Amino acid sequence: MVILSSQIVFGPVPSRRLGRSLGVNNLPPPKTCNYNCIYCQLGRTINYFSERRCFYDPELVVDEVLKAVEKLRDVIDYITFVPDGEPTLDACLGREIEKIKRNVDVKIAVLSNASLLYDPDVRTDLSSADLVSIKIDALRERTWRIINRPHPSLRLDKIFEGIEEFTRNFRGKIISETMLIENLNTDSEEIEEIARFLKKIDISKAYIAIPTRPPAEPYAKPASHYKIVETHEIFSRHLGIERVELLNMPEPPQFIIWGDPVKWLLSTLSVHPMRYDYVIKTLQKITRDPEKIINDLISRKEIMKIIYRDTVYLVRSYRK
Repeated sequence: MVILSSQIVFGPVPSRRLGRSLGVNNLPPPKTCNYNCIYCQLGRTINYFSERRCFYDPELVVDEVLKAVEKLRDVIDYITFVPDGEPTLDACLGREIEKIKRNVDVKIAVLSNASLLYDPDVRTDLSSADLVSIKIDALRERTWRIINRPHPSLRLDKIFEGIEEFTRNFRGKIISETMLIENLNTDSEEIEEIARFLKKIDISKAYIAIPTRPPAEPYAKPASHYKIVETHEIFSRHLGIERVELLNMPEPPQFIIWGDPVKWLLSTLSVHPMRYDYVIKTLQKITRDPEKIINDLISRKEIMKIIYRDTVYLVRSYRK
């Protein structure tokens, strides 16, 4: 496979959410954003503002993407606007999406922090995309300001009004991502509030994440395994388990259902915590000693046992 890396186009990279994703960095470096999230793997925001502008000639962005698609042909599942910052700060985003879609038959995704969805122009620009990912780390003002450190011009109530308006009218797929930071947004009641909001906007899939790379601030610690399990259970109760997935490992899992029982268990636990008794019953179909497999993985610190509401769960470990 040809791997591209330029100032505007990079990849394709494997993505659990998007398959093989050709990245589009429609904002020039350094990081340009209206959030300054404490967990951001790109570090602290350098260009910190919230007014939209065109950063590149849109024809240049489109030309770079089309040349990349021509080279890569049938190995791309999505063209993804995922820049070093917030993609909707690009006032030319709508034109770029429309021109790309007129020339190639590849789905387009935009990974956004959702902070500008209150702006009708932003909602219009995103209307041609096939998938939009929105960030929802908190519904409470204080938590939002501590974790996301938004630009002073932003208002949380306006953001959520914009999200609701956008999701009512958008015809593509909408997914969400919630980053769990230990002792900041892991309160059970706050997780319930987020889950209820996600149900209200009828999200296609809700992803639960933790920092897996060095964050902007060293105090941004990943949530405990217990809190990951609890959040998964709360989200699943509100949304249905089929619409909830974990992103607590740095690499996408291999979705192997049968075959090697170890690979099956690790890949499955990368996506969902599982009840211990269910894992035993499932592994019994393909191996004689499921407890040995589980105990070996626990001893290697690949997985952990967690007790949640008097029930034993297995979860993929990220603290080795």
